[in-house]
Amino acid sequence: MSKPPRLTLPSAARAYRLSTDRGSFAVHEAGEPVRGTALLVPGFTGSKEDFIGLLEPLAAAGYRVVAVDGRGQHETPGPREESAYGMEELAGDVLAQVRALGAERVHLVGHSLGGLVSRAAVLRDPSPFASLTLLSSGPAAIAEEQQARTKLLVAALEAMGDDMPGIWEAMRAHDAQDAARDSPELTRFLRERWLATVPEQLVVTGRVLRERWLATVPEQLVVTGRALICEPDRVDELSRVALPKLVLSGAVDYAWPVPLMDAMAERLGARRVVVPGTEHSPNAEDPATTAAALASFWDSATPV
Repeated sequence: MSKPPRLTLPSAARAYRLSTDRGSFAVHEAGEPVRGTALLVPGFTGSKEDFIGLLEPLAAAGYRVVAVDGRGQHETPGPREESAYGMEELAGDVLAQVRALGAERVHLVGHSLGGLVSRAAVLRDPSPFASLTLLSSGPAAIAEEQQARTKLLVAALEAMGDDMPGIWEAMRAHDAQDAARDSPELTRFLRERWLATVPEQLVVTGRVLRERWLATVPEQLVVTGRALICEPDRVDELSRVALPKLVLSGAVDYAWPVPLMDAMAERLGARRVVVPGTEHSPNAEDPATTAAALASFWDSATPV
C-alpha cells in the first residue's frame, strides 16, 4: 500500500466533498487552473492522501490539482454491493468527477489500480481529457506473485469481510518487516484508513438520524482485487486513442515489473519516466521528482 510522506495538508490545499451526478466524493484540492486542471485517482487500498506530497509543487507549477477517494475508499462511502465496484462503474465515477470539476479538459493520473480505472474512463470517453498518465500501472493483470497475495486478501475479505480489524492485523503480521518501519503516526493513519468511517445524515420518517457508514467497503476491495488478478490487456485499444500519454513508475515495481511498463509505453507511443530510488509509489516516495515529471509532461501535452 502507498504510504503518504506527510499526513497534514499544505496550507494552500483544502479538503471538501465534490458533488457529482453520481454522488459526492471526498477530495483534496490545491492550486488555480493557470495552466490546467488535473484529477488524481488512487490505487487498491489507497486514498487521496497518497498524492498529498504532489499538491503543493503541482499547484506552484500552475495547475489546479484534485486528488479523490473513489467510491468505497477511505472517506467516500459506498454500498455493500459488489455490482457497484466493477471497472465500468468506477470509470463512470471518474467521468462524473471530471464533469463536476467544470474544466474544459482535464489531465488524468491513475496510480496502480487507479491507472486501470483511468484507462477504462478514457476508453469510454476520451473527450474531456487533456492527457493520461499511468502511474505505476501496467498493461493487464498484476504479476503472478502479487496475484497470489491478492487472492489471499480477497479470500479473507470474502470469508470475514465484516471483521476489517482482524484482516488488518493479519495483513500487518504478514508484512511485519515493512510495518516495523512505519512511524506510530503513519501506522495510526493506515489503520484508520483501512477501518475508516464517515458520518452521513439520513432522513427517516421525518427524523434526521446520524449513521456511521463503513468507508473502506469490503466489497470494493473484493471486486477491485479480482480486477487486479484478471484485468485483460487493453493497451492496443488505448494506443488508438489520440491523447498524450505518460507511463511513470519507480525503478523497482513488484506489481508490474518495470520492463513490462517499458514495453507498454512503447506500445502506446507514450512518454516514459522512471523516478530513481523509488518503487511502486513514486508519488509518495519522491513527490518532488514525480511532480516535476508530471508538470513537464502536462506543459508539453497539446489537447487534441
